[in-house]
Amino acid sequence: FIDALFMSTSGVCVTGLATIDIGKDLSLIGQITTMILFQIGGLGIITFSVFLFGMMGRGISFKEREIIQSVFMHTPRRDFLVILKSVLLFTLIIESVGALLLFIRFSQDFPLSQALYTSVYHSVSAFNNCGYSLFSDSLMGYRSDWIVNLTIMGLLILGGIGFIVLHELLAKWRGSQKRLSVHTKIVLITTGFLIVSGALLFYLFESTYMVKDMDLSTSILVSLFQGVSPRTCGFNTVDLALLTNEAILLIMILMFIGACPGSTGGGIKTTSAALLFLMIWNRFKGHDEVNVFNRTIPKEVLTRTISIIIASAFSVALITSVLLLAGGANLPPAESRHLFVEYLFETISAFGTVGLSMNVTPKLNEIQKIAVILMMFAGRVGPLTLAFSLAAASSKREITYAEETVMVG
Repeated sequence: FIDALFMSTSGVCVTGLATIDIGKDLSLIGQITTMILFQIGGLGIITFSVFLFGMMGRGISFKEREIIQSVFMHTPRRDFLVILKSVLLFTLIIESVGALLLFIRFSQDFPLSQALYTSVYHSVSAFNNCGYSLFSDSLMGYRSDWIVNLTIMGLLILGGIGFIVLHELLAKWRGSQKRLSVHTKIVLITTGFLIVSGALLFYLFESTYMVKDMDLSTSILVSLFQGVSPRTCGFNTVDLALLTNEAILLIMILMFIGACPGSTGGGIKTTSAALLFLMIWNRFKGHDEVNVFNRTIPKEVLTRTISIIIASAFSVALITSVLLLAGGANLPPAESRHLFVEYLFETISAFGTVGLSMNVTPKLNEIQKIAVILMMFAGRVGPLTLAFSLAAASSKREITYAEETVMVG
């Protein structure tokens, strides 16, 4: 039962962590069930948590609508129904194109019916940033394949960039929108920076180890894939347990940052990381306001950002502690030291709904699995719930007392 609960939670939360081999241990019905779960999880989180409240109409007040828009939309002047239709259309088109491209490659290795099913499964899994694979070694067998790698990376990026951004880019391309919003600019720049820097750093850290004996083409694909996948999805083209400590740390940072707001991915979100950097940068320059692209970011947004990051870090530390206490208690400290890195990696992966693992997921005991289940659930709905509560709290009347300083730093 615990394994079934773990797999269903991982699917609905589009995490991708698995205690079993999906391709070997699940029947066709079981595999299709997981595909339905992560399709609902990826699309449902967006449609229900972002748009359903605004579409209910019957009982939603103007203030509640304002709160929802302030949490999930960078501007209140958005038509919920129009964006919802765009979400459904984008999803259908992108997943279909992804499946077609994968089918071109998989049809060379499998019978047509199996190739079609495998292509659809991996396309839906990639776009919804789940990472479930029908292959026992994920995509390690296709690490040198340009079609598979570029298609999966494209699906991951499109699924993790956020439908609001895609909608805005399409409107800009059609000419119905003159300028991109600050939100979209931050998302695009941060996403590009994380992908490029992640790939370069991974190659640097693994140049004398993992990618040492690979040809140039494969090493580029492997590095680029590891620069994309850790922020959103659980697909991998290398054995993570064999990576250097530096590469492991890099992947954990990328997993914690995660995808973009309004997307199928998790984490603290790219905008939160960008705003944190901008806050620090502006403080160094002696500015109280955070200005970017000739716009000033509201202080309540900055407060919300800091709160989400701190709460996320605390939850990761808490669940990691539970995993450590529930496992390896009978081992000497020197022998159990490696468990800390593995459990921390597992926890951040669950929080960021990524799904990457250092091969410890099947080895977790029941208590640890329950802890990871809670982390997956919290990582998926926690930031949304926290953002809601912070937005609601900001609308309440505040009581101000006399100020008194406190020493910090």
